Amino acid sequence: MLRFCCLGSGSEGNATVVEAGDGLRVTRVLLDNGFNGRQLQIRLARAGLTVDDLDAIVLTHEHSDHVGGVRALLRRAPLPVFCSAGTARAASLETGFSEVVAGEIVAIGALRMVPFTVGHDAAEPLQYVFGDGDRRLGVLTDVGSPGEDVFDALAGVHALMLECNHDVEMLRISAYPPFLKARILGDLGHLSNIQAAALLQRLDRRSLQLVAAAHLSRRNNQPRLARAALAAVIGCADDEVLVADQDSGLPWQRC
Repeated sequence: MLRFCCLGSGSEGNATVVEAGDGLRVTRVLLDNGFNGRQLQIRLARAGLTVDDLDAIVLTHEHSDHVGGVRALLRRAPLPVFCSAGTARAASLETGFSEVVAGEIVAIGALRMVPFTVGHDAAEPLQYVFGDGDRRLGVLTDVGSPGEDVFDALAGVHALMLECNHDVEMLRISAYPPFLKARILGDLGHLSNIQAAALLQRLDRRSLQLVAAAHLSRRNNQPRLARAALAAVIGCADDEVLVADQDSGLPWQRC
């Protein structure tokens, strides 16, 4: 059994719990933590969990909205940390972490994960596909332009959390300074709704049963726009596309 819940997704903080069970044990990992101790506790409680229910932390990259709460969490619970060597260095986690390498399967209890490389303005960013031997969840946020590694890794997943960071026109007319707009729109920035839909269009979707839009900008996107862009590709009603919200996240979903 494989399921996940998002505790919050966006530029103000990101964290997702992925859970796998094999009939003998249940394994839960926290993918990123950009929340302070109190917020993490509140958000875990909303999912029926506490910090003591976590078995490990998995990191995508070192930006503060993804790792800002990791040190506080480790002081509360000395969990094993899995990330790339570049992320560990950039996040000042040079010791006490387990290095993961793109393309190499990592086993954590009942959970299997496969990291893959992405283009983002970070030291050595990775995204992940999680599995329990039967079902597979793909997570893809914080990427500017997907390469072949992305399509290969996500082919055949049963569930997908997919970045829909911005609507291009909303970003273009926003009050963001030019340098920030250029960063977001660049090849090492973030996916727009249009880019996310194009990625989904090209992806092998034969097993895909659940799609959740993630990492939406509060200022430069709207859930209805992200839903519409992805639903048009899948051929479903807009409200069948889930949205991982910054405040409320996303409740438990079976993959």
